[in-house]
Amino acid sequence: MQFKLEIDASVWKHTKSGCTINLQRLFAFHQTQSTIISLKIFKHKITAMASVAGNKLMFMVVLLMGIYAYGAFSARSSMPPVSSINQRFEAWIAQYGRVYADAGEKARRFSIFKKNVAFIHHNNKFANKTYKLAVNQFADLTNKEFRAAKTGFKKPVNLIHPGSSSFRYGNVSSVPDTMDWRTQGAVNPIKDQGQCGSCWAFSAVAAVEGITKISTGKLVSLSEQELVDCDRTTNDQGCNGGFMDDAFQFVKTKGLTTETKYPYSAADGTCSTAKTTSPAAKISGYEDVPANNEDALLKAAANQPIAVAIDASGSAFQFYSSGVFTGDCGTDLDHGVAVVGYGTSGDGTKYWLVRNSWGTSWGDQGYIKMHRGIGAKEGLCGIAMSASYPIA
Repeated sequence: MQFKLEIDASVWKHTKSGCTINLQRLFAFHQTQSTIISLKIFKHKITAMASVAGNKLMFMVVLLMGIYAYGAFSARSSMPPVSSINQRFEAWIAQYGRVYADAGEKARRFSIFKKNVAFIHHNNKFANKTYKLAVNQFADLTNKEFRAAKTGFKKPVNLIHPGSSSFRYGNVSSVPDTMDWRTQGAVNPIKDQGQCGSCWAFSAVAAVEGITKISTGKLVSLSEQELVDCDRTTNDQGCNGGFMDDAFQFVKTKGLTTETKYPYSAADGTCSTAKTTSPAAKISGYEDVPANNEDALLKAAANQPIAVAIDASGSAFQFYSSGVFTGDCGTDLDHGVAVVGYGTSGDGTKYWLVRNSWGTSWGDQGYIKMHRGIGAKEGLCGIAMSASYPIA
């Protein structure tokens, strides 16, 4: 007896661990003397045939072969042809000015590039998600390399700073439905931290720039490099990472000069006191937003840009391009960013508007919309775990 299995592509569901199949859509029929075992993959279905001579075990083997074949076919069909991916890699190299040490290094980077492109294609083609991924400047990096180069938040053992337990927005009873501090002129153009773990400095500076504009009416681009070179504490270690509250303490004590006077170099340097003699901004203090409380974060963000820490380690975050990000991420905080607004998308998904420091080639012109109001108290990617803001 021969069993013939037909699996319509519409019954498959792609998940992290593979796929599932609705067994009710399978059917067996046709009797013959043939002893052929074969698999055929068509555009919309898989056909598997086997002579099982009444052996149910063989039937299951054929079924598993069909599942494996379909998975392999799906992975291949989600990728451009080999010639196309080669051309795309060369175009990408030209676009981002990549130069590799030798042919071996280029081959290794090409292999990483192909894997990343496959991941992006799979997310965008097969997943029903509210966001899209895209090939960007990080496409030849492994996720481990990416994390090492582009994050840098250092979480202290005790996240609550002495004397910063008050929360001035606690009694706010209502907030606007949407807020975008960019339209209020309180947000500077996107900056790029480069190959330096100085995200903490960019996060803190964005918040200080925001409150300075709100309190004085003037938007000034302040110096992240001054923090990188001059703010050296237990937690703040330049390109090796830092903590936004410690940066606020530095600005409270010494002020902060402009980016023009102390330009960014994306590298650790010696503190230049000659460049810091005339601060362009100073704050009177800072406060922490109550931890694990998105409602409190909303009240704060309605009144000024907020420095927050997130877990940005996932591959989906690495290649985010547009939409409201709802991807998988943990709460192992490793990156400092700034919440500069919030809102609701056309399909009703609430989001935080987050300003990153990876340049305009990443994300939505340097920004990401992150799902707001999720079930977990920490917020998506831990966005509500460690938030703080400066006081004018």
